Amino acid sequence: MNPASPSPPTAAPARNADWQQRSGRHVWHPCTQSIRLEAVPPLPIARGEGVWLVDHEGRCYLDATSSWWVNLFGHAHPAINAALKQQLDTLPHVMLAGCTHAPAVELAERLSALTGGALGHCFYASDGASAVEIALKMSFHAWRNAGRAGKRRFVALRQGYHGETLGALHVTDVAVFRDAYAPLLGDAHLVPSPDARSAKPGEDAADVARRAADALGALLAEQHDTIAAVIVEPLVQCAAGMAMHHPEYLRRARALCDRFGVHLIADEIAVGCGRTGSFFASEQAGIWPDFLCLSKGISGGYLPLALVMSRDAIYQCFVDDDVSRSFLHSHSYTGNALACRAALATLDLFAHEDVLNRNRGRAARILQRLREGLGARPVDHLRQCGMISAFDVREPGERFAERFHLAARDQGLLMRPIGRTVYLMPPYAITDHEIDRLVEGTVATLDAVAAPHAAKEACDVALA
Repeated sequence: MNPASPSPPTAAPARNADWQQRSGRHVWHPCTQSIRLEAVPPLPIARGEGVWLVDHEGRCYLDATSSWWVNLFGHAHPAINAALKQQLDTLPHVMLAGCTHAPAVELAERLSALTGGALGHCFYASDGASAVEIALKMSFHAWRNAGRAGKRRFVALRQGYHGETLGALHVTDVAVFRDAYAPLLGDAHLVPSPDARSAKPGEDAADVARRAADALGALLAEQHDTIAAVIVEPLVQCAAGMAMHHPEYLRRARALCDRFGVHLIADEIAVGCGRTGSFFASEQAGIWPDFLCLSKGISGGYLPLALVMSRDAIYQCFVDDDVSRSFLHSHSYTGNALACRAALATLDLFAHEDVLNRNRGRAARILQRLREGLGARPVDHLRQCGMISAFDVREPGERFAERFHLAARDQGLLMRPIGRTVYLMPPYAITDHEIDRLVEGTVATLDAVAAPHAAKEACDVALA
């Protein structure tokens, strides 16, 4: 066991297999083919400490995906734990309709201050898809209140992902999530992704961004009277295989939306809170959207929390005696006090520690170690944006992501590739020693699954 990893429990634990069987009988696991649960049983986790997760038999796994991109400062962080314990003894929850409380007010104030007041109001929800739904509804409703009810369509990027509720799927272009429900969905305009991997000979990432922005501009010039908003994932389209783009795209999209009278929605659910190197990804383009969606890391990976930040001018569109002109969207746990307190403790860590600067050093080490470790191995497009690093595997073979996930477990890593894309998105608490172990384990996993005989054997098993 790595000396930096947690110690195993002293008491005799329950067997992993017991929890796997019970889970299989009663838990419907997300983003999982149920028929594959026997071949790929869920990993039973007993506790977490820093970047490590520990199963019921004492084995440790480095959380290389930040538990689906939510954990920022490690599991069971003492400062966030303490803040939650204090809030638990004071006010766990009260409805935010007709009431208010300090954590919700203070969080909205502090987030607005981080935008320099450009985005003045926060509307709270519970998950990322809900935040996207809210932003879409707000955009359409604001235009309707302005006498422009014909502006009801949305523009999204090819390969974009914004969640799996119906409204969010409406602007999502990932077939595996969308196709089964297509009869229930409206049609959004889809425009080319500025994915830097699509560069033509002689082009760089900025050229791709400008080319994609030109296509957006052509659509808006023709259809702006019917378009309410453009929605983008700034800098990284995560579910598209960590498709990264140049900030120039955001700058041009902002200018085009201003020119043609269209809202800009920044879905920063996965890429906000420092993941891309700045607290808000939009900062790197020097722009602010009309709506900014946050979730995942905003609570430090502790509790479900989402929010939509909006410009004050948009908020004012809904200040009216006519109830039909008000924004009455609601969730029972909107602005949950415990979740907001976790978010405030998370912001405290950003304020009191040199997080973003330290992350630059961590990111540089990850990239350098990947360059050294991958060498001449069959990979393409090694890339990085802040604390997100990724590469694509050539000719990955059948069930590559599944095979890689299982082999990574053998290396003491929790990883979930997206298609043929292997990515590293660890918590910010990772140390130099843990970075080295993460990269060494990633390369060893790649060697184990990318060898031709390993792929053939896996295919034979799948077909048996």
